[in-house]
Amino acid sequence: MADSDLTDDALVDTSLVNKDLTDKDAVNKDSTNKGAGSKETIRPGGRSARVQASVHRAVRDLLAERARADVTVPLIAARAGVTPSTIYRRWGDLPELLADVAVARMRPDSPPADTGSLRGDLHAWVEQYVEEMSSAPGRAMLRDTLASSVPDALPIQCASFTADTMELMLARARIRGENVPTANTLVDGVVAPLVYRLLFSTQPPGLDYARGLVDAALK
Repeated sequence: MADSDLTDDALVDTSLVNKDLTDKDAVNKDSTNKGAGSKETIRPGGRSARVQASVHRAVRDLLAERARADVTVPLIAARAGVTPSTIYRRWGDLPELLADVAVARMRPDSPPADTGSLRGDLHAWVEQYVEEMSSAPGRAMLRDTLASSVPDALPIQCASFTADTMELMLARARIRGENVPTANTLVDGVVAPLVYRLLFSTQPPGLDYARGLVDAALK
Protein backbone atom coordinates (compact mmCIF):
# COMPACT_ATOMS: atom_id res chain seq x y z
CA MET A 1 0.00 0.00 0.00
CA ALA A 2 1.33 3.46 -0.89
CA ASP A 3 2.33 5.92 1.85
CA SER A 4 -0.21 8.40 0.50
CA ASP A 5 -2.99 5.84 1.00
CA LEU A 6 -2.01 5.36 4.62
CA THR A 7 -1.92 9.12 5.13
CA ASP A 8 -5.33 9.58 3.57
CA ASP A 9 -6.84 6.85 5.74
CA ALA A 10 -5.24 8.34 8.85
CA LEU A 11 -6.73 11.70 8.01
CA VAL A 12 -10.13 10.12 7.48
CA ASP A 13 -9.90 8.33 10.82
CA THR A 14 -8.83 11.50 12.64
CA SER A 15 -11.41 13.74 11.04
CA LEU A 16 -14.21 11.34 11.78
CA VAL A 17 -13.34 10.32 15.32
CA ASN A 18 -15.11 13.24 16.99
CA LYS A 19 -18.15 12.79 14.77
CA ASP A 20 -18.02 9.06 15.45
CA LEU A 21 -18.19 9.62 19.20
CA THR A 22 -21.02 12.11 18.78
CA ASP A 23 -22.92 9.74 16.50
CA LYS A 24 -22.45 6.81 18.83
CA ASP A 25 -23.63 8.85 21.80
CA ALA A 26 -26.67 9.98 19.86
CA VAL A 27 -27.49 6.41 18.87
CA ASN A 28 -27.10 5.24 22.45
CA LYS A 29 -29.50 7.93 23.64
CA ASP A 30 -31.92 7.02 20.87
CA SER A 31 -31.75 3.34 21.84
CA THR A 32 -32.44 4.25 25.45
CA ASN A 33 -35.52 6.18 24.42
CA LYS A 34 -36.78 3.37 22.19
CA GLY A 35 -35.78 0.48 24.40
CA ALA A 36 -32.85 -1.90 24.34
CA GLY A 37 -32.16 -3.97 21.25
CA SER A 38 -34.09 -1.76 18.83
CA LYS A 39 -31.99 -1.98 15.69
CA GLU A 40 -33.01 -0.80 12.28
CA THR A 41 -34.90 -3.44 10.29
CA ILE A 42 -33.26 -4.51 7.03
CA ARG A 43 -35.74 -4.52 4.15
CA PRO A 44 -34.66 -6.86 1.33
CA GLY A 45 -34.27 -5.05 -1.96
CA GLY A 46 -34.63 -1.56 -0.45
CA ARG A 47 -32.20 1.07 0.74
CA SER A 48 -31.45 -0.99 3.84
CA ALA A 49 -30.28 -3.91 1.71
CA ARG A 50 -28.09 -1.61 -0.39
CA VAL A 51 -26.54 -0.06 2.71
CA GLN A 52 -25.89 -3.49 4.19
CA ALA A 53 -24.20 -4.65 0.97
CA SER A 54 -22.04 -1.51 0.86
CA VAL A 55 -21.00 -1.81 4.51
CA HIS A 56 -20.28 -5.54 4.20
CA ARG A 57 -18.13 -4.88 1.13
CA ALA A 58 -16.26 -2.12 2.95
CA VAL A 59 -15.53 -4.46 5.88
CA ARG A 60 -14.25 -7.21 3.58
CA ASP A 61 -12.02 -4.80 1.66
CA LEU A 62 -10.57 -3.19 4.79
CA LEU A 63 -9.86 -6.56 6.43
CA ALA A 64 -7.99 -7.58 3.28
CA GLU A 65 -5.94 -4.36 3.29
CA ARG A 66 -4.93 -3.89 6.92
CA ALA A 67 -4.60 -5.46 10.34
CA ARG A 68 -7.85 -6.25 12.08
CA ALA A 69 -7.06 -3.95 15.00
CA ASP A 70 -6.78 -1.03 12.57
CA VAL A 71 -10.31 -1.46 11.19
CA THR A 72 -12.65 1.03 12.84
CA VAL A 73 -16.24 2.11 12.43
CA PRO A 74 -15.26 5.53 11.01
CA LEU A 75 -13.05 3.88 8.38
CA ILE A 76 -15.80 1.44 7.44
CA ALA A 77 -18.36 4.23 7.24
CA ALA A 78 -16.11 6.38 5.05
CA ARG A 79 -15.39 3.47 2.69
CA ALA A 80 -19.07 2.51 2.50
CA GLY A 81 -20.28 6.08 2.01
CA VAL A 82 -22.47 6.13 5.13
CA THR A 83 -22.27 7.84 8.50
CA PRO A 84 -20.93 6.07 11.60
CA SER A 85 -24.35 6.54 13.21
CA THR A 86 -25.87 4.38 10.45
CA ILE A 87 -23.57 1.54 11.43
CA TYR A 88 -24.19 1.94 15.15
CA ARG A 89 -27.94 2.15 14.61
CA ARG A 90 -28.06 -1.02 12.53
CA TRP A 91 -25.38 -3.21 14.11
CA GLY A 92 -24.88 -1.70 17.55
CA ASP A 93 -21.08 -2.00 17.65
CA LEU A 94 -18.07 -3.16 15.63
CA PRO A 95 -17.97 -6.77 16.94
CA GLU A 96 -21.61 -7.26 15.96
CA LEU A 97 -20.91 -5.93 12.46
CA LEU A 98 -17.87 -8.18 12.07
CA ALA A 99 -19.96 -11.14 13.21
CA ASP A 100 -22.68 -10.30 10.68
CA VAL A 101 -20.12 -10.10 7.87
CA ALA A 102 -18.54 -13.40 8.98
CA VAL A 103 -21.87 -15.22 8.93
CA ALA A 104 -22.66 -13.85 5.48
CA ARG A 105 -19.29 -15.07 4.20
CA MET A 106 -19.83 -18.54 5.66
CA ARG A 107 -23.21 -18.98 3.98
CA PRO A 108 -22.78 -21.69 1.28
CA ASP A 109 -23.09 -20.28 -2.23
CA SER A 110 -23.38 -23.69 -3.92
CA PRO A 111 -24.44 -27.23 -2.96
CA PRO A 112 -21.78 -29.67 -1.74
CA ALA A 113 -20.02 -31.77 -4.36
CA ASP A 114 -21.84 -34.90 -5.52
CA THR A 115 -19.17 -37.59 -5.85
CA GLY A 116 -21.54 -40.55 -6.09
CA SER A 117 -21.23 -41.74 -2.49
CA LEU A 118 -21.82 -40.27 0.96
CA ARG A 119 -18.25 -41.02 2.01
CA GLY A 120 -16.91 -39.25 -1.05
CA ASP A 121 -19.24 -36.29 -0.54
CA LEU A 122 -18.18 -35.92 3.09
CA HIS A 123 -14.49 -36.27 2.28
CA ALA A 124 -14.82 -33.54 -0.34
CA TRP A 125 -16.74 -31.31 2.08
CA VAL A 126 -14.29 -31.64 5.00
CA GLU A 127 -11.33 -31.08 2.67
CA GLN A 128 -12.81 -27.78 1.47
CA TYR A 129 -13.94 -26.80 4.98
CA VAL A 130 -10.52 -27.45 6.54
CA GLU A 131 -8.72 -25.65 3.73
CA GLU A 132 -10.91 -22.55 4.04
CA MET A 133 -11.37 -22.38 7.79
CA SER A 134 -7.77 -23.23 8.72
CA SER A 135 -6.62 -20.01 7.07
CA ALA A 136 -6.16 -16.89 9.17
CA PRO A 137 -9.29 -15.25 7.67
CA GLY A 138 -11.29 -18.44 8.23
CA ARG A 139 -10.35 -18.76 11.90
CA ALA A 140 -11.02 -15.04 12.37
CA MET A 141 -14.52 -15.51 10.95
CA LEU A 142 -15.26 -18.23 13.49
CA ARG A 143 -14.06 -16.02 16.35
CA ASP A 144 -16.03 -13.04 15.03
CA THR A 145 -19.21 -15.12 14.93
CA LEU A 146 -18.79 -16.22 18.53
CA ALA A 147 -18.07 -12.62 19.59
CA SER A 148 -21.57 -11.54 18.58
CA SER A 149 -23.39 -9.59 21.29
CA VAL A 150 -26.43 -11.74 20.48
CA PRO A 151 -24.81 -15.14 21.03
CA ASP A 152 -27.90 -17.22 20.27
CA ALA A 153 -28.53 -15.64 16.87
CA LEU A 154 -25.57 -15.58 14.48
CA PRO A 155 -23.84 -18.77 15.72
CA ILE A 156 -27.15 -20.60 15.30
CA GLN A 157 -27.31 -19.38 11.70
CA CYS A 158 -23.86 -20.91 11.07
CA ALA A 159 -24.98 -24.16 12.69
CA SER A 160 -28.06 -24.23 10.48
CA PHE A 161 -25.91 -23.76 7.34
CA THR A 162 -23.88 -26.82 8.30
CA ALA A 163 -26.90 -28.90 9.30
CA ASP A 164 -28.62 -28.10 6.01
CA THR A 165 -25.51 -29.15 4.09
CA MET A 166 -25.35 -32.45 6.00
CA GLU A 167 -29.04 -33.08 5.35
CA LEU A 168 -28.58 -32.49 1.62
CA MET A 169 -25.74 -35.00 1.40
CA LEU A 170 -27.73 -37.50 3.45
CA ALA A 171 -30.80 -37.07 1.24
CA ARG A 172 -28.75 -37.78 -1.88
CA ALA A 173 -27.27 -40.86 -0.20
CA ARG A 174 -30.73 -42.19 0.70
CA ILE A 175 -31.82 -41.82 -2.92
CA ARG A 176 -28.76 -43.88 -3.92
CA GLY A 177 -29.86 -46.55 -1.44
CA GLU A 178 -27.01 -46.08 1.03
CA ASN A 179 -27.28 -46.71 4.76
CA VAL A 180 -26.78 -43.33 6.37
CA PRO A 181 -26.26 -41.93 9.88
CA THR A 182 -28.26 -38.99 11.23
CA ALA A 183 -27.25 -35.39 10.60
CA ASN A 184 -26.61 -34.98 14.34
CA THR A 185 -24.14 -37.88 14.21
CA LEU A 186 -22.19 -36.10 11.49
CA VAL A 187 -22.31 -32.73 13.25
CA ASP A 188 -21.19 -34.21 16.58
CA GLY A 189 -18.64 -36.61 15.12
CA VAL A 190 -17.17 -34.57 12.27
CA VAL A 191 -17.99 -30.87 12.47
CA ALA A 192 -17.69 -30.34 16.23
CA PRO A 193 -14.14 -31.75 16.56
CA LEU A 194 -13.01 -29.70 13.55
CA VAL A 195 -14.44 -26.46 14.95
CA TYR A 196 -12.92 -27.17 18.37
CA ARG A 197 -9.46 -27.59 16.88
CA LEU A 198 -9.86 -24.53 14.68
CA LEU A 199 -10.79 -22.39 17.67
CA PHE A 200 -8.63 -23.74 20.46
CA SER A 201 -5.64 -25.57 19.00
CA THR A 202 -2.43 -23.93 17.83
CA GLN A 203 -2.28 -26.58 15.09
CA PRO A 204 -5.24 -26.58 12.68
CA PRO A 205 -6.74 -29.97 11.80
CA GLY A 206 -5.07 -31.81 8.94
CA LEU A 207 -6.84 -33.46 6.02
CA ASP A 208 -6.03 -36.98 7.23
CA TYR A 209 -7.55 -36.16 10.61
CA ALA A 210 -10.68 -34.72 8.97
CA ARG A 211 -11.13 -37.74 6.68
CA GLY A 212 -10.65 -40.02 9.69
CA LEU A 213 -13.51 -38.30 11.49
CA VAL A 214 -15.75 -38.96 8.48
CA ASP A 215 -14.74 -42.62 8.31
CA ALA A 216 -15.39 -43.10 12.04
CA ALA A 217 -18.84 -41.47 11.78
CA LEU A 218 -19.84 -43.80 8.95
CA LYS A 219 -18.91 -47.04 10.74
